[in-house]
Amino acid sequence: MPLPVIIADFVGLIFPKVCLACEEPLSRGEDHLCTICRAQLPYTDYHLLPADANPLARRFWGRVPVRYALSYLRFLRRGRVQHLLHQLKYRGQRDIGLVLGRWYGHDLARQGYQFDAVVPVPLHTRKLAKRGYNQSDPFAAGLAESLGIPWHADALRRLEHTDSQTRKNRLERWQNVAAVFEAADVAAIQGKHVLIVDDVLTTGATLEACAAALLAAGAAEVSIATIASADR
Repeated sequence: MPLPVIIADFVGLIFPKVCLACEEPLSRGEDHLCTICRAQLPYTDYHLLPADANPLARRFWGRVPVRYALSYLRFLRRGRVQHLLHQLKYRGQRDIGLVLGRWYGHDLARQGYQFDAVVPVPLHTRKLAKRGYNQSDPFAAGLAESLGIPWHADALRRLEHTDSQTRKNRLERWQNVAAVFEAADVAAIQGKHVLIVDDVLTTGATLEACAAALLAAGAAEVSIATIASADR
């Protein structure tokens, strides 16, 4: 057995890497998620459905013109996905966003989806300074890498610091974000099909507001992709 492999196995015994979903030790060749958790993640497979049969796309009908509405996983409380998102958002595990973006981007590319640019939903500068990073950025980077297109972290700007959306109903969520986004880099999105990405989709109010801002600034069309979506 090669010496680097022996050293890696020895280090793994002392400082084992664990699955970010179940926190069990990872085996050799596993990265961030164990094989069992990856197989048992609740995939939506929305990207395999026509738009008129996609329940996520229906949430935006009559609200804002969205070409595709996509989400990789189903959000289930106290499940693997919630744990993964907690690791990404609050525990500094940015790599999980990157890995999920790469996997989902590969699936989308294989199905023939095409976009011109990826734009993450921005955080307000105050929240960004507190957290240190935007949890949507690594997911955007992973998607862009697998799709072979650029991503623009600063194409959108959040103008106001808003209250948390967690405990708000659909109307309150929309009122909370209706006028807080604007295009900050028009050249990056003008005339292009832009894929807007976020970590979780619930009512879709934040993504709707982002889509409206990009379309107003000259984007040819917009689509949406999130790591997870919650059933209404």
